[in-house]
Amino acid sequence: MVCVGLCSRTATAQTITLSARSIQPGEIVRVEVQGPAELEGVAASVFGRRIPLEFDRERQVWNTLVGIDLDTKPGLYRMTIGTQVRLLRVIEKKFEVRRLRVAEEFVNPPASAMEQIARDNKKTAEIYVRVTPRRWSGSFLLPVDGAPTSNFGTVSYFNGQRRSPHTGVDFLSPTGTPVRAANHGVVALAEPLYFTGNTVIVDYGDGLSSLFAHLSELRVKEGDEVQPETIVGLVGATGRVTGPHLHWAVHLHGARVDPTSLIYATKQ
Repeated sequence: MVCVGLCSRTATAQTITLSARSIQPGEIVRVEVQGPAELEGVAASVFGRRIPLEFDRERQVWNTLVGIDLDTKPGLYRMTIGTQVRLLRVIEKKFEVRRLRVAEEFVNPPASAMEQIARDNKKTAEIYVRVTPRRWSGSFLLPVDGAPTSNFGTVSYFNGQRRSPHTGVDFLSPTGTPVRAANHGVVALAEPLYFTGNTVIVDYGDGLSSLFAHLSELRVKEGDEVQPETIVGLVGATGRVTGPHLHWAVHLHGARVDPTSLIYATKQ
């Protein structure tokens, strides 16, 4: 990865490197601090969050990932690492518009569905704020082969009505295509949800999780430990869809981020 102009060396011979594909809403910044293992408790504080760094003994470097949420406004943001301060200049990002036709009950849900929707939202929100010990390591894998066919952050209109922006990426894959877990983690959820259909959420630890949606089958259950190649389910067309595809979304310390940025940020 390329340093974004925020590298420095201190009098104590610690080097801080911040690197990213771009500094825009939805992107991930990789933070690395080269210093002794005794720097226990070092953290990055930014966007109102305190994000601990973890020591990589093989590379002798402290590191973490910082997510820039989809709704982050352009401007300068202070990042404090230990006693040092860096400035992140978040640049505006223009998002595309998409217009889709779906079943009416997924645009204006009936009263009978509201209890399930509230329950789904509460359950997923609780998962996204968890910070468990880190399990992920190395590079993340794409959950299916091929390139995404829809962009993160796209402004979405369903049946002519504006709804929440697209907080993941989609892969147009045939029904039954195996979906990989992408890294080491634990299954935090594996069940049908109203809007996302058959859904799996994998908790990778350290505030990082993935949601895999619209599956035709679930191949894991809550509490299962997964490896990068573990098949968590099969591509399908359940929930609010126009056809078979995988919707992949990533949350990082509460920030909604582009999954392709996660692939970039963890490249070895």
